[in-house]
Amino acid sequence: MGSHVPVKDAVLVVPSEPTPSKILPLSALDSQLFLGFTIEYLLLYKPRHGVKAKPDGSRLEVLCRAQGALFIEAVADHVVIGDFERPPKHVTEWRGLLSLKEAPPLVVQLTWLRDGAAALAVGIKHCLCDGIGSAEFLNSFAELAKLGGVALKLKLKPKTKTVWDRHLMDPSMPRRFPCGGVHGSGGQTHPEFSRVPDLCSFTSRFTNESLIPTSITFNRASLDELKRLASSTGRRSDSPFTSFEVVTAHIWRSWTRSLNLPPNQTLKLLFSVNVRNRVRPSLPSGYYGNAFVLACAQASSKDVVEKGLGFATMLVKRAKDRVDDEYVRTVVETVSESRACPDSVGVLIVSQWSRLGLDRVDFGMGRPINVGPVCCDRYCLLLPVHDRSDAVKVMVALPASAAERYECLVRSPCT
Repeated sequence: MGSHVPVKDAVLVVPSEPTPSKILPLSALDSQLFLGFTIEYLLLYKPRHGVKAKPDGSRLEVLCRAQGALFIEAVADHVVIGDFERPPKHVTEWRGLLSLKEAPPLVVQLTWLRDGAAALAVGIKHCLCDGIGSAEFLNSFAELAKLGGVALKLKLKPKTKTVWDRHLMDPSMPRRFPCGGVHGSGGQTHPEFSRVPDLCSFTSRFTNESLIPTSITFNRASLDELKRLASSTGRRSDSPFTSFEVVTAHIWRSWTRSLNLPPNQTLKLLFSVNVRNRVRPSLPSGYYGNAFVLACAQASSKDVVEKGLGFATMLVKRAKDRVDDEYVRTVVETVSESRACPDSVGVLIVSQWSRLGLDRVDFGMGRPINVGPVCCDRYCLLLPVHDRSDAVKVMVALPASAAERYECLVRSPCT
């Protein structure tokens, strides 16, 4: 598809009434270096302000100048909704559905397909909100859009209350940590910020080889089978393994085996954990800033491959369980003081979009029948499946030399 999507119209929608001109500070978590990109959602339906860095470059701020958001209408008369039932042929096949990659803090593009279906692509700067916050915004946006002019005439506001309060995710009392890492609860270090040796040209492999998008759906039966397999091959857990834990561990092992990495290569599985109810006190309902940290499961390639699904699942479970109030506070402090950022060597990053509420976004055309990213890349996404709340779709792109074997391994779970 590339960029061959003719744009019919582009409109800058500004506030309907005067808004305060001021600067709003973003939090330490909002200002993390690796969040300097745009979240790009692609929702398929059947027939905010400018951002700048503080003068010292330490933190991001929002300039409120009533500049509006960009709305684009386009037509793709060579595309039908059935084209999205398969993974894209290449990473950027659907790039044209969000024409402006370097866009304002909010851009929305509605593209009409040949069969009358609609593709709605949304780009939101990640430093402004996380997945939960952006999904809440989209649901509120859809709620008001369905009311049309009535909402404007009656000056209706979304039902969901929004809370800025970014200071809640700033360091409360800065502390200095010794060299060698930041220490969380129990004196644990944060391996997500440490560097590991690249023993196999890992980074160049992902940049020099073509990446092939993959898409695999796990239904209830396959999820239950993974849970049984993990329970039979791992240590006994105080609580049953969740679908997220077993799927993520299975994907990690399949990804590792397909890449044929050296046995002593250190690997990390990073995944986002919502901390709204893990910090004390909890964040207020409606807080839409970045309120997640990266949990980290770490092991050698040899252990991930040879020690079984139960071992990998337990690593995921323990990494998730480690995230408590003290863990979050130490992350906030270290990203604020040292600008620490996760490395890419040996790393697979997983993000769970299946629980954000994107599958409920209804602009009056019904709920979307497909939810996914505009571009499928090396970040692994867990996505909702239309009308199947007990299923999950996994999308990730791998180097061409590993993609076919990865798909084979994912479809054939082993101990």
